[in-house]
Amino acid sequence: MIVDSHCHLDRLDFDKLGLSLPEALDAARQKQVEHFLCVSVTLEQFPSMLEKVQAFDDISVSCGVHPLNQDQALDKSQLLSLAQHDKVVAIGETGLDYYYSKDTHSVQQESFVGHIEVANELQKPLIIHTRDARTDTIDLMKAHGADKCGGVLHCFTEDWNMAKQALDLGFYISISGIVTFKNAVELKEVVKQIPLDRLLIETDSPYLAPVPYRGKTNQPAYVQDVAYYIADLKGITYKELATATTNNFYDLFSLAKRK
Repeated sequence: MIVDSHCHLDRLDFDKLGLSLPEALDAARQKQVEHFLCVSVTLEQFPSMLEKVQAFDDISVSCGVHPLNQDQALDKSQLLSLAQHDKVVAIGETGLDYYYSKDTHSVQQESFVGHIEVANELQKPLIIHTRDARTDTIDLMKAHGADKCGGVLHCFTEDWNMAKQALDLGFYISISGIVTFKNAVELKEVVKQIPLDRLLIETDSPYLAPVPYRGKTNQPAYVQDVAYYIADLKGITYKELATATTNNFYDLFSLAKRK
């Protein structure tokens, strides 16, 4: 069995997929996916996200604000309140994204720190998004004690040096379908070096569908394709990869209900 450790089920375009949410989940379950972590990107939309997935025991959720949705200061008290829901197993996704946004760096940094503080207060792990902000991401993690709550750098696309620094802080590294892209040469080399006991897999659906579905709407069922690809890349069996990444998920997100 495997886990989709990062997806946005509330953002799937079910018309494009030709599936309902229950049908999309069933399609994934038929591909041996036993659990889904549905990740929050705004506090305003968190209640509606939670409502959509509340009834499914094999779905956990996170609570947080994506850095690209951060155009004003974080309402830390609201985050703290919402994140105490018993279905919330993680804080985020949070972090820094300097690729698109050039004028919100300070707001992103303040929000990231606030998420780290809430994660430490609630003792729930962080889900970190980082893009073109390697130094600032690691520096803020170190300065504000992110190692105390732990977490994951999700959809990782940075270099080995950053991965190593995150691993040294006790973090996990999660890999999406990007690793299957032909031009992801550096990422493939990074994945080969990530210790198996610190590796997670994800879809980040509805975004970033892996080959051979690239360009189509991503869905949780495709995490199996990611798993097969990474197993081949690391020279291990699919079963070894599946067992390790599934155990890693439940070790990190200890509040998630395991079958």
